[in-house]
Amino acid sequence: MRDEATYEAVESALAKLDLDAKARLLQGQDMWTLPALPQIGLGSLVMSDGPVGVRGVFWGPDDPSILLPSPTAMAATWDPDLIARAGVLLAQEARRKGVHLLLAPTVNMHRTPVGGRHFEAYSEDPLLTGAIGSGYVRGVQSGGVGATVKHFVANDAETDRMSVDNIVSPKALREIYLAPFEDIVKNSRPWAIMSAYNSVNGTTMSEHNELLNGVLRGEWGFDGCVVSDWMGTRSTLGAILGGLDIAMPGPRSVYGELLAEAVRKDEVDESVVDDAVRRVLLLAARAGLLEDANPAVTELPAPVDGRALAHEIASRSFVLTRNAPIGGETILPIDPSTTTVALIGLAARDARVLGGGSAMVFPESVVSPLDGLTAALPDGALSYSIGTTLTDQMGTAERGFELRARCYDAAGTLLRELDLPNGMITWMGILPEGLDFQALHTVEVLGTFTPSESGSHRFGTKGLGMFTLTVGGETLFDGDQPLESSRELSLS
Repeated sequence: MRDEATYEAVESALAKLDLDAKARLLQGQDMWTLPALPQIGLGSLVMSDGPVGVRGVFWGPDDPSILLPSPTAMAATWDPDLIARAGVLLAQEARRKGVHLLLAPTVNMHRTPVGGRHFEAYSEDPLLTGAIGSGYVRGVQSGGVGATVKHFVANDAETDRMSVDNIVSPKALREIYLAPFEDIVKNSRPWAIMSAYNSVNGTTMSEHNELLNGVLRGEWGFDGCVVSDWMGTRSTLGAILGGLDIAMPGPRSVYGELLAEAVRKDEVDESVVDDAVRRVLLLAARAGLLEDANPAVTELPAPVDGRALAHEIASRSFVLTRNAPIGGETILPIDPSTTTVALIGLAARDARVLGGGSAMVFPESVVSPLDGLTAALPDGALSYSIGTTLTDQMGTAERGFELRARCYDAAGTLLRELDLPNGMITWMGILPEGLDFQALHTVEVLGTFTPSESGSHRFGTKGLGMFTLTVGGETLFDGDQPLESSRELSLS
């Protein structure tokens, strides 16, 4: 039901804004936030990646996240109501981290085994994907946090995924690629949609008037915001006329000053900008960030136990295809008093629980298959071997390491010391409290390594820029690791 008081507050706020303020509101002020406009009682809207957990604007052990199973595993439960409960949990996490808009779910199609984002998408089936995505959105937004369904649309192939022009027939576009988005928009009313990097039939998706304004808004009645994928915009006029509301990230994009200038040159009518601003203000109102507007949710759901729910989803996601008999008896369930278990593979010891990109969070703890089975089975029931390793790259510095990071300014003054459980530093756009880009000069990672076995060990660095690697007081490397190689330096 339409809340007239909220729409009146949106119109009142819009009337108080000049062109420059409106153009500024349509782009990020940094990597993850939109600007606050105190003159109209508008707070800063905070976004966060979130297919498997809410990262927040920081990424590190100081603010860990509940980690859910892969969305592919979520879909394997075949239970939209269970995934709606996961959405409630993620909204709870988002509120804890001060996040108003979750950049999820990902409802692109599994079309190839090597799809680069399949670990954060649901399935190869549009019907199942739409049903699970609808549950996710329904749960998140019941907790007063917006969901952003992505990546609209046909961002499913891997080759040149960020720039490819996908030529799709009308039938395939409707029945495969658009179908889950249509299901979610009509059934769960998401607050936002994210446009994809790719083009569809010759037009980049951040400027696709036919699909954004024609299909999404015109046919389906979508009343939320369209936000670009990060650095996924191409031109000012194409984006604003094509239906894009928010260009991310900031502080510079195709909007802001460039958009205001386009209006002043009569290349864009200001009413088009006003329509986009209305949608952004409505998004802020729904999230409780606009004065005199009613938030979409005033009574929050009951708290959710994140660990218990993650365990339930993981358990429900397993599919037993065959319980093969041996000697006339089935294998499962295992009787640890009479059965031994052989566990083989590097991934059993060094668990990979995350994909890359927007599905990366910092979990509070990780239990590997080896650790879990060792704890569950009696002594002597489990044997383990690494087996064949298919890569020569080293893992992160977790097992056997105790590390911390010290941050210094150019004069060598210690600014901040942080725990660093896995030896990785990933700060995107916003630094931890007590640090800023102007002052930060050097990050020193130091600590100890206690090997589980005696012998030769390899150490390395991986990243961009100047690195010095010192082991036992001896400098083994001091030099630059450039962008074009992004190589891993390994030294025995």
